[in-house]
Amino acid sequence: MTDDAPAYAGPRRILSGIQASGALHLGNYLGALKRFVALQDAAPTFVFVADLHAITVWQDPAVLTAQTREIAAAYIASGLDPARSTIFPQSAVSAHSELAWILNCVARLGWLDRMTQFKEKSGKHKERASVGLYTYPVLQAADILLYKATEVPVGEDQKQHLELTRDIAAKFNTDFGVPCFFPLPEPVIQGPATRVMSLRDGSAKMSKSDPSDQSRINLTDDADAIAAKIRKAKTDPEPLPETADGLADRPEARNLVAIYAALSDQTREQVIAQFGGQGFGAFKPALADLAVSALAPVTAEMRRLMDDPAEIDRVLKDGAERAAAIADPVVDEVKKIVGFWRG
Repeated sequence: MTDDAPAYAGPRRILSGIQASGALHLGNYLGALKRFVALQDAAPTFVFVADLHAITVWQDPAVLTAQTREIAAAYIASGLDPARSTIFPQSAVSAHSELAWILNCVARLGWLDRMTQFKEKSGKHKERASVGLYTYPVLQAADILLYKATEVPVGEDQKQHLELTRDIAAKFNTDFGVPCFFPLPEPVIQGPATRVMSLRDGSAKMSKSDPSDQSRINLTDDADAIAAKIRKAKTDPEPLPETADGLADRPEARNLVAIYAALSDQTREQVIAQFGGQGFGAFKPALADLAVSALAPVTAEMRRLMDDPAEIDRVLKDGAERAAAIADPVVDEVKKIVGFWRG
């Protein structure tokens, strides 16, 4: 649907966010936070805490509030500058929900039926899942299009949702005769660790919902915990290969090499050039030292910020006001385009 769309002539903007549910971990840091920081000077950047997405499954209200602050603290501790990047809670900008409803009426049921993440998250009893979980990708489209974002840093597992966003944008533009009103955003999927895997199973994504705390490195883990988890990480008995191609059928080795590469800003090939032929007895201590040195400053700053919730709240309030200043005129224009009574 989107291949022949006219080129969007608006400004470049970057947007992404993390869901406010569960503790943040190394996968979030490498796959999201570190990449947000690297992009914040490239174009106006909007980074939100996805608390509306979080309630697609039940959340304890007090915990949700605390996790919203924790994610904001992680953004800042990782290097996002509130003066340069707009950091805000999704629910604080009502235009997200308003645009989501309009786009629900643009999106097609068949498109949502093809979303694999709903099938994975709802399991065998999809009739028990919330309607919000089913329409989650439409809200995600609203998040992106509300700011007319042109680029969205995401992991591989979100690429399908970005394709849906592009389809929704193209259909809105076509249905209402407004070519290029919404851009067709591009996913930004790059780097050696866009999908960090579990330390206990190299075929499963590192996840905050995994019941085993040994499967992930939490951003709140201290140095001893980080080193212990890497030391106990699942591996195979063979030494690291002499070339990166040799990692193809070794998921645990491939994951640890990717983590090292991402933390050290190298490619997998460079890591293999350094450690190829060596056993994990040599590689794991090096990886542990690298992880501790990279994450310790982030953890320390997160703890400082979380001890001062008023500072975090000031950042979130300011960010919400700045986000609304961009989002509200867009949703007002959408209402006009759709034909809603304006008074």
